[in-house]
Amino acid sequence: MTTEGRELRAPLTKSIHADVCIVGGGYTGLWTAIKLRQKSSDLDIVIIEKDLCGQGASGRNGGCMLTFSSKFRSLEAHFGLTEAIRLVKASENAVLAIHEFCLRHGIDAEVRPHGAVYTATNNAQQAVLQQPLTALKQQQLNHWTELNAADLVALTGSTRHLAGIFSPHGGTVHPGKLVRGLAQVAQNMGIRIFEHTEMENFSSTGTVQINTPKGRINAKKLILATNAWTPRLIPQFNRAVVLVSSDMLITDEQVDTLQHQWFTKGTAVADSRLFVHYYRNSQSGRIMLGKGGNYFSYANRMLPLFDQPSRFESMLNTAFKSFFPHVDSKMSRSWTGASDRSVSGLPFFGHLPQQNNVLYGFGYSGNGVVQSFLGGEFLSSMVLGLDDEWTRSGMAQGVKHFFPPEPLCTLGARLIRHSVLRIENREETDLRPFWFDKKLASLAVSAGKVDK
Repeated sequence: MTTEGRELRAPLTKSIHADVCIVGGGYTGLWTAIKLRQKSSDLDIVIIEKDLCGQGASGRNGGCMLTFSSKFRSLEAHFGLTEAIRLVKASENAVLAIHEFCLRHGIDAEVRPHGAVYTATNNAQQAVLQQPLTALKQQQLNHWTELNAADLVALTGSTRHLAGIFSPHGGTVHPGKLVRGLAQVAQNMGIRIFEHTEMENFSSTGTVQINTPKGRINAKKLILATNAWTPRLIPQFNRAVVLVSSDMLITDEQVDTLQHQWFTKGTAVADSRLFVHYYRNSQSGRIMLGKGGNYFSYANRMLPLFDQPSRFESMLNTAFKSFFPHVDSKMSRSWTGASDRSVSGLPFFGHLPQQNNVLYGFGYSGNGVVQSFLGGEFLSSMVLGLDDEWTRSGMAQGVKHFFPPEPLCTLGARLIRHSVLRIENREETDLRPFWFDKKLASLAVSAGKVDK
């Protein structure tokens, strides 16, 4: 997220009152505030953000709009068939809803709802590429179709892929422009936003008192929309997620090159690795490529490396050249972000124990551009005490599954990561994985973007 065109908002410097205070100015906090305003026009809503709105994952993600359809079996296992069907449909509808919201409110976020492609780059991936579609077909939910060779190249811009499936429910977006646009819309709606205002602590006896370095907020309800920072704020959630880096790079503008390769549609592309490669193009002719699952942070510490150029830049460059060997382009920059991976690979929403006026939502597991729109539905309905499909959902019942304690968690995560990487490297050369690597890697299959 560049510094150009950003409206700076003053920090909080006094004591104020509000009906709802939201901590976190990213997608979850902003969508929740906007949906609260839409559902209840007289609420007094305040957002505080410790840096700039979108400074976290919302402004630095890869901009791929992916739905819950590839996680249908996980949804069914955790929440039942009926709710799994509803959530898949809601996530697919959310892609167009985000696009329409931006058009209606004049947000130039480069939203291009041109679909999503999952691909196979080797025979092992090709064998399992269509596995998630079986359950979708049984429920008449499947919108994925197999691509022929020509369409596969046209939609991905690369000849490396052996096979691919396409869904029209997906697309791409400029993440920084979206989050800053949402902040401006929220402010236009009368929602007060204070940037450079960190929550130091809070207490919730009756009303909630939120203390900041230079001010205080007394609110009836508090929403923690802090995602990867949540374990640091609420230690009881330290085992609810693991923080792992997602690393990205982006090229300089190369419009002519992209047109030559027919890679001009705003399609989100991801391969079938567990630690997935994902990429998209931009309207200005850039290509962004990222890879998840690179660095696991011990005890979920928010380390400086999450705000630095990627330490895996060489690996990203190698991957880029494998997808686009004929693209002669300099890399503009690389960056890193912290992803909050849950046990199930799915987000969760709830109230703090014995504190029904303090709510939270996080655990998007690297797939939050679309899902945070739904997060706004969950949290706004929960704040208002509504009895609807969002508050009755199993996804709104809090954290149900936890990782092992440290040091077992990080040790296990790193062992599993090495096993996954060995498997994926052997599969690229059509070699059979070692049995012990397959056993270890099976412990992490739910964390991927696609059920296997």
